Amino acid sequence: MSIKVYNSLTRTKEEFVPVTEGKVTMYVCGPTVYSLSHIGHARSAVAFDVIYRYLRHKGFDVTYARNYTDVDDKIIKKANEEGTTSEEVAEKNIEAFDADMAALGVQLPTHRPRATETMGEIIAMTKTLIEKGYAYELEGDVYFSVRKAKNYGALSGKNIDELESGARVGVDERKQDPLDFALWKTSKPGEPSWDSPWGKGRPGWHIECSAMCMKWLGETVDIHGGGKDLIFPHHENEIAQSESATGKPYVRYWLHNGFVNIEKEKMSKSIGNILNIRDVLSSHTSEAVRMFLLSAQYRSPIDYSEGSLKDAEAAMERYYKTVQRIEREWPEADSTEYSNDSGDEMFDPIFEAMDDDFNTASVIGSIFKEVTRANRIMDEAKSKGRENAAGELSKIMSFFSVAGKVLGTFDKSAEEYFSGRNTGSGIDAGTIERLIEERNAARKNKDFKRADAIRDELAAKGIVLEDAAGKTTWSVKG
Repeated sequence: MSIKVYNSLTRTKEEFVPVTEGKVTMYVCGPTVYSLSHIGHARSAVAFDVIYRYLRHKGFDVTYARNYTDVDDKIIKKANEEGTTSEEVAEKNIEAFDADMAALGVQLPTHRPRATETMGEIIAMTKTLIEKGYAYELEGDVYFSVRKAKNYGALSGKNIDELESGARVGVDERKQDPLDFALWKTSKPGEPSWDSPWGKGRPGWHIECSAMCMKWLGETVDIHGGGKDLIFPHHENEIAQSESATGKPYVRYWLHNGFVNIEKEKMSKSIGNILNIRDVLSSHTSEAVRMFLLSAQYRSPIDYSEGSLKDAEAAMERYYKTVQRIEREWPEADSTEYSNDSGDEMFDPIFEAMDDDFNTASVIGSIFKEVTRANRIMDEAKSKGRENAAGELSKIMSFFSVAGKVLGTFDKSAEEYFSGRNTGSGIDAGTIERLIEERNAARKNKDFKRADAIRDELAAKGIVLEDAAGKTTWSVKG
């Protein structure tokens, strides 16, 4: 089955056919590194990480670039506030972003270009646009003539005659048209600057991405992604300047992820509800956060709340307790016995959902259907016997394995999950396991007073023990 994607440019779902058979080029707008990254950045990074994983799982050779905007007005402002340099601000926040992505299980792209490392290409592209008559210089600044671009507004659906200067489009009375945007800006004293044919300056925001994208992926890219907030003006301007410079289509498929709302309100600095990734990870497991971010199809908005994260934690707990039960009670259930390469229809729910515009929500739903089925099989086998229970459980474990590889979560053993998670109870998982071992030893030695004391100690911290089939499992009380 072929992959179908929703193309923001055509506003239709289309069959995905890359420029070169078997190869995919993908560019995703990364963060402007002036502060710690927030949960909205995480939504985009995780969504496109899954797309990257799935395309490779389908056999495509994927070249994936995600940039850092490391020179920008906001970075300069933050450096001035902190009494440091823009380079130090950018480097600090790049390191923090990379650490947050690693914690969320986001794989490294093929290329991670920085704007400051792409100045030669930015300047060359700006020169080309001037030479072709699409841009003009004004006292060291260079602007792009929006009205000269073909089909401007096609991506955003905006009518050029009704547009007003706003967002990141700077207002400058010298411009030929208020909609024209900066390709190159004269640097003010104390700001970072680079030599150019127009004097010392730095690039505008939009030209950075076009130059980085084409440097690493070529003049026509298969997939360009980012948040819906980037459609206008950023991506609209990228198309205008790129296609004016090359005379070729810039992007075949535009993919945009939906917003993360906080308690049903749009995340906004003016509201003060910006939620940093590391703050979320300090009180919730990375698996639960990642599952939450994938619990809606990537184009849909998603609402963050403590309740939704607790629900995700509970769901993840249910999943891993099922895996733990299979591992302990049915060790002969081998997840490697079945492979999606066999063409077994059991894997259809994964591939049909992902082939339909990467519907991760449907895949997660299928995982929990298999969780329910696995527990039913084990219960029936225990109470009245069930022929070939191990074989059925092997298939389910194989399903979990394939789904986990695609989603980048549900991919640990139960032992790895329970020993490595933040329990949120003031006691780490390793200590819990040690106390359980001590309690089991006390019970074996008929020291029931000590065993009960350990149970009470854990219960006081919200840890519930369950003794079944000669084994003790634990969970965090909801």
